[in-house]
Order: sequence, then C-alpha cells, then structure tokens
Amino acid sequence: MKKLFTLYVFLFSISLANAQEVEVTTNKPELQIGFLGVWLNNEYRLSDQFALRAEIGLDMQAWGDLNYTSSYVFLPVITAEPRWYYNLAKRSNKGKTTKGNFGNFFSLKTSFHPDLFVISQYDDIVIPDLSIVPTWGIRRPLSTNFVFETGIGFGYIHYFYKSQGYSYDEGNFMVNLHLRFGYRF
Repeated sequence: MKKLFTLYVFLFSISLANAQEVEVTTNKPELQIGFLGVWLNNEYRLSDQFALRAEIGLDMQAWGDLNYTSSYVFLPVITAEPRWYYNLAKRSNKGKTTKGNFGNFFSLKTSFHPDLFVISQYDDIVIPDLSIVPTWGIRRPLSTNFVFETGIGFGYIHYFYKSQGYSYDEGNFMVNLHLRFGYRF
C-alpha cells in the first residue's frame, strides 16, 4: 500500500511539473518586425481567454498605379486590440506550448495614425485616420524568445480630412494582412 501511495504521489508530481498554463497570461514586451512596419507591443490578461494588446510603431503604406509610379509612407500608429484566444486548451491537450499566448485568436484591431510625423517621398502627405478591423490570426513560438504571428481581417478606415482644411471626411473598406516576426524581452 505504501508503494502504491508513493507511486501515485510520484506520478501526480510529474503531471504537475509538465502541466502548462491553459489561460491567457500577461506577456513580456515584444518587438515585432513585419511585412509593412515595425512595432513594440505588450499583452495584458483580462480573463482566462481574453487579452488586451497595446502597441505603438511605424506602419508602412504603399500603393501604385497603372503607369508604374509607386509611393510609400511610414506613419506612427497607436493600437489597442482586444484578443480572444479560443484554442489554448486544445493546444495544451496536444502537448503544445500555450505560455506566451501561443494559439489562435479573434481580435478587434483598433488603430489610430496621428498627425505627428510622416516619412515619405512626398512632403504633403498628412492624413490622420482611425481603423477598426475584426481580425483572425495565429501566434506561434519559433524558439524561447522568438515569435511568429500572422493574421487577416476586413474592416473600416476613416480618414479625417477636416483636420487638413478640407470640408469632408471619408471612410473606406480596409484589409488587415499581417505577417510578423518578434522578439520577446
């Protein structure tokens, strides 16, 4: 009986040592470089499956026309993004890591490009805007400190032309497509 109890305590302690967190955690700050910019972010735990991502960075926007003329602009961005990580328990049951909020998520990405500064080949581009984009994405670890993240979403962007002296504002359809590699501090 004593041997059976000892075996039970030993197996229970091993299972506790291998157990992973299956809930959202508050992450360390993370620097991400992606397809169209560079960002510094942090995620804060709201509940077992919800986190709030706060982010600042530089977004790049590029466009061209049929005459093969292209333009680019780098704009500062401030983002608040509530995220729902919906498959952390499933990943944990498969033995995959979830610590660091590694899983699939739905989010409501809300970004503001303020009228602070612009890096562009043109001098007259200053358009503050606000976008709200429902997004689906995944977060995966590449190693201990390196992270891969990708996502896609469709939403709305509103340009504030009135701040530039124009008499109207304008809203448009927007696509959020991101592919990012990050380093967690």
